[in-house]
Amino acid sequence: MPVRRPVRTALAAFVVALLSATAAACGDTGALRGAGPIRTAASPAKLWPDLRPASSPAYPYDVATRETVKGVTVPGDDIRRVDPVDVVEAELRAHPADYGSKGAYHATVERMAQCRAGGDRARCPLLKPYYRDLTGDGRPDLTLGFRLYPTNQTAVRVYTVERHRLVQVLADNDAIIGVELAGRSLIERSPADISGYEYRTTWEWDPGQRAMVFSRDEYLHVGDGRTSRTPSPSASPAATPAAPR
Repeated sequence: MPVRRPVRTALAAFVVALLSATAAACGDTGALRGAGPIRTAASPAKLWPDLRPASSPAYPYDVATRETVKGVTVPGDDIRRVDPVDVVEAELRAHPADYGSKGAYHATVERMAQCRAGGDRARCPLLKPYYRDLTGDGRPDLTLGFRLYPTNQTAVRVYTVERHRLVQVLADNDAIIGVELAGRSLIERSPADISGYEYRTTWEWDPGQRAMVFSRDEYLHVGDGRTSRTPSPSASPAATPAAPR
């Protein structure tokens, strides 16, 4: 993700400091000056120190998912040679409760048939794949998105290669208005239930769990309430760097 704003801010601060130093050199005698009253530092106030700690989480949340993709090979361990359509269709077969005739996303199956040669690409739910090293092993990983019909949700998936097998290391479904890759983090942007705000969830690689884990969520003010409701994710360029609730 570009970091132009901090660079501009630092540059502006440097220029101001330089001008101040120049002015001081020209008209200041060098004597010490008082900076005025200094606010006394205060440590955080701990509330209810005798409160009994909770023994269990307030609600369950799957912070990590891992699943070996069955029926899909990785030629030469090169994830770029894997057909994204094969990957999604493997998930459809592996989870009939979600994608079967009575599943919440049953219409996705028929739509995926349009992603093959000769199909109607406008009806294909699969979004453009992106490749970036999110696990830190120096090899590109695969980030996929596909629409979950008949709902307004989008599936966000991340895959890596381990021991010659394709492994899913992130699976999240949500109403998405944007997806970003920032370094080795994946950030999902969703409509918030507060006007003028959006909800952002960040996922990062956890070496211990060998998966992309939920690391942070936040409400961010984005304007006057006229936020975009388009559910199609956007993403950073697919190039792998040298170093998404």
